[in-house]
Amino acid sequence: MTKKDSDTETVRLTRSRISLNIGALVRHAGKVYRIVELIDFNTAVGRNVETDGNSLLPINELELVEPEEVGGQTVDIADIGDDDWQEAQRRFAIIKPFIDRPRGRKDVEARAKEAGVSPDSIYRWLRRYEANHDLSALISKRRGPKPGGFRLNADVEEIILNVIENHYLTSQKPTIQSAVTKIRHLCEMRGLKPPCYNAIRSRIAVIPERERLRRRGEREKAINRFNPVTGRFPGADYPLAVVQIDHTPVDIVLVDDRMRQPIGRPWLTLAIDVFSRMVAGYYLSLESPSVTSVGLCMAHAMLPKDEWLIMHGIDAEWPVWGVPAKVHVDNGPDFQADDFKRSCAMYGIDVDFRPVKTPRYGGHIERLLGTLMRATHELPGTTFSSVPDKGEYNPDRHSALTMAEFEEWLVNYICKVYHERLHRGIGMAPIQRWKQGLFGHGGKTGVGIPARPADRRTVLLDFMPSFRRTIQRTGVEIEGLKYYAEALRPWINYVDPDTGIKKKFLFRRDPRDVTVIWFRDPSTKEYVKVPVADQSLPPMSLWEYRDIRERLKQQGISRASSLELAHAHRELDEMVEQAKAKTRKARRKAQRKKEHARKKSPAPEPSVVQKPEHQTDTTRNKGSSLFGDVDFDAIEPYEEIE
Repeated sequence: MTKKDSDTETVRLTRSRISLNIGALVRHAGKVYRIVELIDFNTAVGRNVETDGNSLLPINELELVEPEEVGGQTVDIADIGDDDWQEAQRRFAIIKPFIDRPRGRKDVEARAKEAGVSPDSIYRWLRRYEANHDLSALISKRRGPKPGGFRLNADVEEIILNVIENHYLTSQKPTIQSAVTKIRHLCEMRGLKPPCYNAIRSRIAVIPERERLRRRGEREKAINRFNPVTGRFPGADYPLAVVQIDHTPVDIVLVDDRMRQPIGRPWLTLAIDVFSRMVAGYYLSLESPSVTSVGLCMAHAMLPKDEWLIMHGIDAEWPVWGVPAKVHVDNGPDFQADDFKRSCAMYGIDVDFRPVKTPRYGGHIERLLGTLMRATHELPGTTFSSVPDKGEYNPDRHSALTMAEFEEWLVNYICKVYHERLHRGIGMAPIQRWKQGLFGHGGKTGVGIPARPADRRTVLLDFMPSFRRTIQRTGVEIEGLKYYAEALRPWINYVDPDTGIKKKFLFRRDPRDVTVIWFRDPSTKEYVKVPVADQSLPPMSLWEYRDIRERLKQQGISRASSLELAHAHRELDEMVEQAKAKTRKARRKAQRKKEHARKKSPAPEPSVVQKPEHQTDTTRNKGSSLFGDVDFDAIEPYEEIE
């Protein structure tokens, strides 16, 4: 969660998710409710746990009820040592066949024998992982109590576990009170202090409902409630089972904001849910594809889109969020990057790489990209898909849309046309298929609305590039830029007591603005925003910064000061301004700078969630003022989608 103390902005990592299943506890307006019914993607019925009264709850305003500490919630991906990471992955591989699925004692015992561990260890790892779906929960606990916390005696924990396994989770369906009585009796017999009622109840509460129902003799109820609606694509049997991601240059030439002169084609990174064919997320940029493109697309796919739609002034529904089980990608270096693979692993997401030279394995995302490109052929400035198709049409001469205007068109098209019209591959509209997979149909119960990430900024930070640096008296230096904040002071020249050498600390950076980095404070387990030391340096992207350094290097300045960087930046801006009327490259560079300055993010702060300047209230229900009286709801399909 994000907080601001005077001028210091911090983010405390939490990968917990707000469950929207029936029976889940949520918080709204300071009160705790238990969800008793889901009306639609926007509204749930909750029963107040104190008054027992029912209320309608807006789903996008629900907050997390802080869970019992089960480990892993404040661990950064890059902060996990290689040995711990390998051990966590080993444990994840052992429990993977049972995660969020029915499991019999015999199956668990067979798996335990095969893996060389005890069945109780498998059950313990499953509970810790399923409580937060965070791989760091599988890291070995350090000896000793947690700071500010407590733990029960190991013998008492063993008694609780055995009673839950062999008494409570049986077809006789004993009550929780019965389990409590038995646990207390066994503790007293062994001369141990019995645990309190809440300690036992909290351990039972983290057992997944699916397992509780099945183990307590309600197998059919568990199957009907939790078995997914099946599909025809292998592996993609329910919403978010498989998400495919790919990039493409868009078939359109855009214009800059100021002079409305051509600046070239943007790049689109797109994610599709294979089960429903819904667009899960996207990232639009004037930069070539990179780890940043992939990370921001993943964050956008996992996060709710309500604030994103408000920020772009679009009156539409895009009810896709949640953590996919598998991401299907090609073998490009942006997908092969360690940061991306580790980020996915932390959320339990399998990264599945397509076999080399087999494009058919990425057919769903490629067909979607083809559909979107065909739609752009109706827009001014389209390049079409081939030279013969273009004929004598001149894209530069006809280009008319800015980056912001095209993005507004794109989101309108995705939400109001593509999601709503017949998809020949599934025999219905993607939004209908998505709803069937979640809510069920034809006697089949759906998988339920995906849990919402409790903290948007954590998701975004998890998919940002990371690096490590020592902290000096002047702060920290990265690629020639120095950064400082008071949060760094306790760690200046800090020597690791275990190694006797200076400790390297974890930092993360959004390449779209190098004037800010995020420092992972080992003591508070929070990320602290650290600005560049020289505040006279204007905001600039990593690409701009490297361009400036290269130009200065050509002038014989190998180590530029902040003053020289700022001066060079101003000179480049002036050169670009003078050249904008003459060259596309200069206009593109200027527009790219504007796009970075907007700092559009899949996790926008409330202060930036506002209606775009170019949009008026009279056009909101029609989608965009760019298209006059065009009603997106009335658009007929160009053709049926493959």
